[in-house]
Amino acid sequence: MASSCRRPEHTAPPDVFYNEVEAKKYSQNSRMIEIQTQMSERAVELLNLPEGQPCFLLDVGCGSGLSGDFLSEEGHYWVGVDISTAMLDVALDREVEGDLLLGDMGHGMPFRPGTFDGCISISALQWLCNADKRSHSPPKRLYSFFSTLYSSLARGSRAVFQLYPENSEQLELITSQAMRAGFSGGMVVDYPNSSKAKKFFLCLFAGVTGVLPKGLGTEASNKNVPNQVQYSGQRCRFKNMKGKSAKKGRDWILEKKERRRRQGRDVRPDTKYTARQRRPHF
Repeated sequence: MASSCRRPEHTAPPDVFYNEVEAKKYSQNSRMIEIQTQMSERAVELLNLPEGQPCFLLDVGCGSGLSGDFLSEEGHYWVGVDISTAMLDVALDREVEGDLLLGDMGHGMPFRPGTFDGCISISALQWLCNADKRSHSPPKRLYSFFSTLYSSLARGSRAVFQLYPENSEQLELITSQAMRAGFSGGMVVDYPNSSKAKKFFLCLFAGVTGVLPKGLGTEASNKNVPNQVQYSGQRCRFKNMKGKSAKKGRDWILEKKERRRRQGRDVRPDTKYTARQRRPHF
């Protein structure tokens, strides 16, 4: 496997991989900022928080605070936990509005019962599936995290994790430990038939059994196929890929506009020109 195609969690432990250089690069990359904001927006939508009411949220694997910035923009208060001191230093330099805590999620969440109204996590949960030390046991670390998180959440709240599962076995390990800790819920997959736009969100319910939200882009899926989710042993980006991504297409834009309408934002009306490809101007 080429080094450029290796998953970050296979390269080094998170506190080593996200050093000062990587932390600054991550936080200054405009594409990464856009992706983090979009995934944070989707995660908050899946939380199904009360409209117009500020909530106290936990951001696990908060990094440099990119996802926390979106929480602040939505009017919520938050606490961020991360294992990388370099990432947290960048968050402090950026003067994020949330409180920051240095900690290993595999050791559990050190908060009082019922502290938070919800929890989000962007691209962090899969790191717990690796044993970076001889003493590390992924099932035990996952259970320690989920059990303490369950306690720290108010009953009736949700936790939403955006993650990159390496394979079906890894996904089964994560969900089984979450259910063992008391959560109910399951996996929400957006755009399951797209190789580029597909995103995995583990949506968990604390104390109640809720209706699992529907993934975006599933309306066009073939209902006769029982399992459309495909996994890959590696996450690589290939140049000159043919075919148009589902993202930025007309359906994607219409769904995003509809989400913003539900959030009470001003959105232009839909017309036949919505998402139309325009010729470049010189």
